[in-house]
Amino acid sequence: MGGYSFAVDIGGTFTDIVLRHEDGRTWVDKTLTTYGDLLDGFFTAVDASMAKAGAKPADVDDVIVHATTVVTNAVLTRSGQPTALFVTEGFRDVLYIRDEHRYDMFDPQIEYADPIVPRDLTWGITERTLADGTVANGIDEAQIIALAQELKDKGVAALAICLLNAYVNGANEQRIRDILTEHAPDLYVSISSEVAPQIREYPRAATTALNAYTRPITEPYLTRLSQELNKRGFASRPLIMMSNGGVLGTETASRFPVRMMESGPAAGALVAS
Repeated sequence: MGGYSFAVDIGGTFTDIVLRHEDGRTWVDKTLTTYGDLLDGFFTAVDASMAKAGAKPADVDDVIVHATTVVTNAVLTRSGQPTALFVTEGFRDVLYIRDEHRYDMFDPQIEYADPIVPRDLTWGITERTLADGTVANGIDEAQIIALAQELKDKGVAALAICLLNAYVNGANEQRIRDILTEHAPDLYVSISSEVAPQIREYPRAATTALNAYTRPITEPYLTRLSQELNKRGFASRPLIMMSNGGVLGTETASRFPVRMMESGPAAGALVAS
């Protein structure tokens, strides 16, 4: 038969699906989000809508799009895994100092949420990259190996690395990741030169920290999603909705889950427009 495509959005309460045939016929369904295993709710919705349409997995030969608030909810509820942060020595308080932006400029006693990475899981690394990208001081491998063991001892699951001027030259960040890949292979490592290669330390560090914090949740989920779709006979590879309204493949989305924040509302805005 063929000609089918579908889109699934997993929200905090409901999982919604729209199944569409190329001739314009559309089927809509809604199920409860299953927090024990999000894929249960995903495929409950898929099975229900396909049963209504009389379609089989092999008939879905067009796009499969997936949006979710899972990343946003993990940040808001602080339900992620223990996450650490490596910064250039002397910048350990970057997430606490923040910048001059205030969400209420007229409140003299404004209170901010605690950073996603606590200070006791933040380490200063002996290194320095200059503003023009010149590496003035390379990485002390012995320091990183020692920290790898400390991260294991503290039960850290993910690490964000945000070094000074890494947006110009991320060589030192990449070197740290290479060392940790050997000495802490189970650690989810996010580096700022890939996650948010932009000037200004605070937004770069905060974005990279959020990416690291949510990777242990999203990467296994998206990997299983692709595997289960393939196992069930769906030929199309899923595309993951981003907050800017675009889509990513599951492999890239797994590495950069911060791009999925508010992807559900972004998809809704696209439909409304």
